[in-house]
Amino acid sequence: MISETIAAISTSPMGNGGIGIVRISGSKAIEIADRVFVSKKSNKKLADVASHTVHFGNIIFENEIIDEVLVIVMKAPNTYTKEDIVEIDCHGGIFVMKKILSVVIDSGATPAEPGEFTKRAFLNGRIDLSQAEAVIDIINSKNEYALKSSVSQLNGVLLSKIKEIREIILDDLAFIEAALDDPEHISLDDFVDKLAQNVDNCVDNLQILCITSENGRIIKDGVNTVILGKTNAGKSSLLNVLAKEERAIVTEIEGTTRDILEEHINIGGVLLNLIDTAGIRNTEDIVEKIGVNKARAYAKEADLIIYVVDASRVLDENDKEILELIKDKKVIVLLNKTDIETVIDIKQMKELIQCPIISISAKLEIGIEALGDTIKEMFFNGEINFNDEIYITNIRQKNLLKEAIKSLLLVKDSIEMGMSEDFFTIDLMNAYVQLGKVIGEAVEEDLVNQIFSKFCMGK
Repeated sequence: MISETIAAISTSPMGNGGIGIVRISGSKAIEIADRVFVSKKSNKKLADVASHTVHFGNIIFENEIIDEVLVIVMKAPNTYTKEDIVEIDCHGGIFVMKKILSVVIDSGATPAEPGEFTKRAFLNGRIDLSQAEAVIDIINSKNEYALKSSVSQLNGVLLSKIKEIREIILDDLAFIEAALDDPEHISLDDFVDKLAQNVDNCVDNLQILCITSENGRIIKDGVNTVILGKTNAGKSSLLNVLAKEERAIVTEIEGTTRDILEEHINIGGVLLNLIDTAGIRNTEDIVEKIGVNKARAYAKEADLIIYVVDASRVLDENDKEILELIKDKKVIVLLNKTDIETVIDIKQMKELIQCPIISISAKLEIGIEALGDTIKEMFFNGEINFNDEIYITNIRQKNLLKEAIKSLLLVKDSIEMGMSEDFFTIDLMNAYVQLGKVIGEAVEEDLVNQIFSKFCMGK
């Protein structure tokens, strides 16, 4: 299949825009482009022009001018796919882009599958599988940190770390095999202690990567955040302030919010998957009771609880229930309504719960900026450093790392039990293979197809 020349629209086909790009990749990309492109500046064919040059002219098919375009010619191997690539920059209307794509396909190209350009970059060895997965993460980035993390992985930070660990494992494997083949000249007497140390170092490094996966998930998918509080504490007002629009109905009537409201909000560069819940209280209203039960259920699964307290009212049984519900969770307490006379202060709340406490006024939008800083401090110690830190954002990668750790720990067990060295090689090789799957070595074709099927068309 990789011998075919493929084509697709590489800009969004969902609406009209200023510019559209039709991309062609493969051994016949330039030949196909020559069939439909006529330069306005020279009589040269695209096959005769220098690589990485831009040419002005028309797309013509059956003597009909389809559009006035710029054509970029990029010759292998210095391209995204390591194949010849031609990109046709046309006007960005949906109809004209589809028309040019149709003309290119009629001239010999095959329609690309989703993610097929990046798949070819992987199959042709320009990028590894972890970098390919970073491409789709860049496209789907929802906040600054997710983008930085994906760019870091695209630049090969995970690839370098995995290669470093695999090199250690491979050296140990090679030494054991050589010693078993030639015991007269190669001794394993002092090797076991060195192997144990190497295994410990590899396990430590892999466990550090696994530990980052939780922060990696939060960077990529956001912090699942539930706003809790009793009725009329100001939860919906807070949601509206954070969303910068009237997403929730706010009234003085208790129990106004009865169902769950969800909003994705970027605060301080961190994405919050924010859920506003019904006020926690004992009620006989059947519909409100359902909302309260939902609030309790969401709180159990949340990464973060924002507990909104009406500082103008004394704490009651409803607050005690909430404090019991959130005692083992990550919590930020917001003392709301501090623009009016208050009866609760930070000192009093600290006696009840050990967590960050911020005085705010949702009505006047006071103290809201401190919330973003507190969330960043709580999850990322104030900042995220992408220079050296690697964040695992992919469940496939995390599971493979865990399998590698499991195999290396089996090696450690074999050493401690004094087993023969040839037993070490089985588990060392399995760890080596599992780590190879992270970067795409010896990975099954079905898995590769599954990964790239999640990409958008044209990428």
